[in-house]
Amino acid sequence: MKLTKEKVFPIIISALKEDIGSGDITSSVLFEKDISLLAHITAKEECVLAGMDAARWIFDAVDEKIAFTPLRKDGDRVKKGKRIISVKGSAKNILAAERTVLNFLGHLSGVATLTAEFVREVKSTGAKIYDTRKTIPGLRELEKYAVAIGGGFSYRVGLWDEVMIKDNHLEAMRVNAIKGSIAAFKNKGYKNIEVEVGNIAEFKEALEAGADIIMLDNMKIEEIKKVVKIVRCQAQNKKVPGTAVKPILEASGGIGLENIKKIAKTGVDRISIGRLTHSASSIDFSLEI
Repeated sequence: MKLTKEKVFPIIISALKEDIGSGDITSSVLFEKDISLLAHITAKEECVLAGMDAARWIFDAVDEKIAFTPLRKDGDRVKKGKRIISVKGSAKNILAAERTVLNFLGHLSGVATLTAEFVREVKSTGAKIYDTRKTIPGLRELEKYAVAIGGGFSYRVGLWDEVMIKDNHLEAMRVNAIKGSIAAFKNKGYKNIEVEVGNIAEFKEALEAGADIIMLDNMKIEEIKKVVKIVRCQAQNKKVPGTAVKPILEASGGIGLENIKKIAKTGVDRISIGRLTHSASSIDFSLEI
């Protein structure tokens, strides 16, 4: 996944307006006669770096004359105390951009770092880590980019690009919900149809209906193991009642670093985790003159 200035720039402008408003009153008084300075941005803790392009575009938005020199790149694992960016130019404008730059770098690097931790936990299992739509409003493009930098994946950006039949869809339909929903999409030629299930019975119904991806929502590990066994038996051409396809299996719900390895070892194909984006701790960066 690649960030584009066209998509990110409106987010940057909004953030700068929020922070600068009508102008930096402190700098306007202290620097009546502006001066040029050299400053460095430093990581104050170890992290996986993300958000370098965003940082560049923020400085550009404030002052195109600021010389921006990246010392590291997105995806690098940076140790505590290491410099990642040097900037040279107007003191007023560098300080005006400072907090917005650090906020973006801190949040995106936090998402990338947490994602990398989950990816490391499942490394030997074959399971892949996926994000969700549980993102901070307005920052989805950036957060999903940071997940990719950390080694994770996305199934869909929003409601518009892929099919996911969730529990509330099924509750609303009630009668023959799973079979009817999947059939409706298949009849219209949709691919990669995902459906959310919460127990073995629902799983078998989704399997028989031909779901391409089945999300095992908040299912216990023993239930997940049974589901994986059913799919493996089917793959070996054994006759298993109520199965018709070999779907991608996705575990989701209540998953943290403390239990993800056990879940990954059940044999699921992927694991989706909301906390990658909604609960990642911000990484501490500082700008030093």
